Parts: sequence; C-alpha cells; structure tokens
Amino acid sequence: MKAMLNGRVIADSDDIVERGGYHYFPRAAVRLEWLEKAPKTDDDRRCPHGVQFYDVVVDGERHARAAWIYEAPQGAMKPTAERVGFWQDVEVG
Repeated sequence: MKAMLNGRVIADSDDIVERGGYHYFPRAAVRLEWLEKAPKTDDDRRCPHGVQFYDVVVDGERHARAAWIYEAPQGAMKPTAERVGFWQDVEVG
C-alpha cells in the first residue's frame, strides 16, 4: 500500500494496520523528512491517544495536518503505536 501526494510516494509498505477506516504505516516506511510537527490544538490535547499532527511538505508545498501519530494509543488503537496515518490531500491505496 502507498501514501501518495502530488505523484510523490510518502509511504510504501505491506505492513499496514487499519483502524476506523484509516491505514497506518510503520515509521520506517515513511519519508519522515517530509513531515513537520504541527502545533497542538485544544482538541489534540484532549485526544486520549496523545495525537501529534504533522504538516506534509513536498516540493515546497505544505499540506497542513495531513499526517498524524498517536503517541500513547489506548485499547483498540494500540496496534497503531509507532505508525503514521494520513488523510486530506494524501491518497492512500
């Protein structure tokens, strides 16, 4: 499975965890150099899983909060630990 943005591969792996309709890639399969930490919002701070969003910056174009990592996933979300999820402009398939 790949995560793509503007024709560029951000992540590529067959080791995918699916939860809530989102696909989570292992960090080792992600171009982490294209992720920049986004400031936490009040909603982020209330997340029981300790979410950290990232802007995805590819070829100088910023896609705000298009990726995230749960820092302390709980319950059914535990398998997403150390994994990156994508949404918005990022195509996963």
